[in-house]
Amino acid sequence: MTEQMRRRPGKILTRHHSRLLDRLGRFADEQGVTLYVVGGYVRDLLLGFKVKDMDFTVIGDAPAFARELAEHLGVRQPVIFERFGTAMIPYRGYRLDFVSAREESYDKGSRKPTVIHAGLQADLARRDFTVNAMALGLNDENYGQLIDRFDGMTDLGKNILRTPLAPETTFSEDPLRIMRAIRFSAQLEFSIEQQTLAGLKAVAPRLSIISQERITEEFLKLLAAKRPSVGLRLMYLTGVMDIVFPEISKLAGVDQIGPHHHKDVFEHTLLVVDQVALLTDDPILRFAALVHDVAKPRTKKFYPQQGWTFHGHEDLGSRMVKHIGRRMKLPDETTGKLTKLVALHMRPINLTREEVTDSGIRRLIVDAGADLESLLTLCRADITSAKPSKVKRYLEQFDLLRQRIYEVMDKDHLRQFQSPVRGDEIMGICNIPPGPTVGKIKTALEEAILDGRVANTHEAVLAYLYEIKDQYIASEKVHEATSAAGGSVLGKHVARGSRLSNR
Repeated sequence: MTEQMRRRPGKILTRHHSRLLDRLGRFADEQGVTLYVVGGYVRDLLLGFKVKDMDFTVIGDAPAFARELAEHLGVRQPVIFERFGTAMIPYRGYRLDFVSAREESYDKGSRKPTVIHAGLQADLARRDFTVNAMALGLNDENYGQLIDRFDGMTDLGKNILRTPLAPETTFSEDPLRIMRAIRFSAQLEFSIEQQTLAGLKAVAPRLSIISQERITEEFLKLLAAKRPSVGLRLMYLTGVMDIVFPEISKLAGVDQIGPHHHKDVFEHTLLVVDQVALLTDDPILRFAALVHDVAKPRTKKFYPQQGWTFHGHEDLGSRMVKHIGRRMKLPDETTGKLTKLVALHMRPINLTREEVTDSGIRRLIVDAGADLESLLTLCRADITSAKPSKVKRYLEQFDLLRQRIYEVMDKDHLRQFQSPVRGDEIMGICNIPPGPTVGKIKTALEEAILDGRVANTHEAVLAYLYEIKDQYIASEKVHEATSAAGGSVLGKHVARGSRLSNR
């Protein structure tokens, strides 16, 4: 809690606190416009956070004010959304969003709100939570004055999320607030007040009217929290996960027995996500941690001597992730990386359980490619157990494997692996045209390198090419002869068919 919150002063912002807000307030006075900074900026100011995004409420025409302000600041024209009475100005690293004081609501089946102009009281009442329903005056007569009609300061001091109006009303007006409640709970480490939580559960099915893009954006913000498991578990307990990400809900109650895991796949997954979050802010890697075992419910089988097994869950999981990526409107590049990480996530762990050969390590390096470091981070986080001594032992084994991987990479020059003898050289030496045979020869050369039978140097690979080329050239000639014969027969049939059709 900051000093401003403890003292509960009327003014919590002075002109020297922010030169930008001071400038905007003075310009608003010149224009005869009433201006407030609202929402997240006020909340974060009270919490002691510094932010670059500022939301402003204009009593009047926000787009018109934003156009005048953009000219005053010497920046390009603002981004205007006339229908919603909003405008955005990027300015020296800040994002300034201006909104006409308004009320808005969603019809039962609509994804777009109905907007009407209103005063400050109605504008604050339409906001999602009391901690986001505070405003600071920016005009000369009330500069820095806190307007807190819904006692957001008290809720902020208690670390509570509560809606300004009846929860069902607030969540029905914009069901995306359900996701925002869970995301804020995780990010701010706030609890959701009981009536608000009950309203959230009751209205959760209305999330179906919200566009997938908006839901995915909120979900990724949730994954960016310090401990994503807080929000993920809350999504599951409220039934929101069933709607937004049913594949994750199905992980709950799936038992597993294994040296690196907890018993329940859902709880294991949450732990892996949190452990990845300790290591990286990369949202794709956090998402990969969430879906790495997504196929376990569908591959679960019981064997008396082994217990529950999940053979092939990485392969099925990678295919499931392709569908998940499309459904959640993720970029193709992101979905591709997720698919690869899920498909490969068992490989490093399996290498710690067997005598590691350079060949196995080479294949892992090449298959992972540019995503090797992400894969190793995911796999290290995937080592979990209720017994710290086991975790310690398995992590030591994994770290030895990691060291060995980088030794092989340096020794065999595999950081950007591809055969030193390329396609053009293969065609020239073998005197064959572009086609499948060139690819087969190139694959044979790469396999020889990965197996350790040939050194990864141009001279060694070229010598090996001269050893094997004749068998591939012979196959190419057989293929050409067969194709020619088939083409001749086909030509006769076509000619015969042509004569028949002319009769």
